[in-house]
Amino acid sequence: KRDRCVAEFGFPKTSRLLNAADYKAVFSNAQLKVSCRHFLVLANRTDRSSARIGLVIAKKNVALAVQRNRIKRQLRNTFRHKAELLDKLDLVVLARKGADKLDNKELIETIDSLWQDLHRKMKRAAAKNQDDR
Repeated sequence: KRDRCVAEFGFPKTSRLLNAADYKAVFSNAQLKVSCRHFLVLANRTDRSSARIGLVIAKKNVALAVQRNRIKRQLRNTFRHKAELLDKLDLVVLARKGADKLDNKELIETIDSLWQDLHRKMKRAAAKNQDDR
């Protein structure tokens, strides 16, 4: 059973932003932005078949490595499960101060609501583009 879940919800290189140029493309012209008190998500539409994510969890904002790793693990996990909502996007998630104060349940709920907000914004932008034509 575990092997099926790992294969189904894996995190291959094709799901990650891998180099500085990938990150820079998102930072320099983010088309969609969603945020909350603890996170900022920047996104760009791409022609790729699936979404890719990059994580920026600065030591300045989350001091302990254990907490940075926990946040990254939860972000990757929720991304894997919600990837179909975020189709054809390159994402960069930045943690803000206080993100380490959330327990796992609050962290997952916060991240899930960000994915939902991003999906709504993406649909609104697509509808607006259709209307403009």
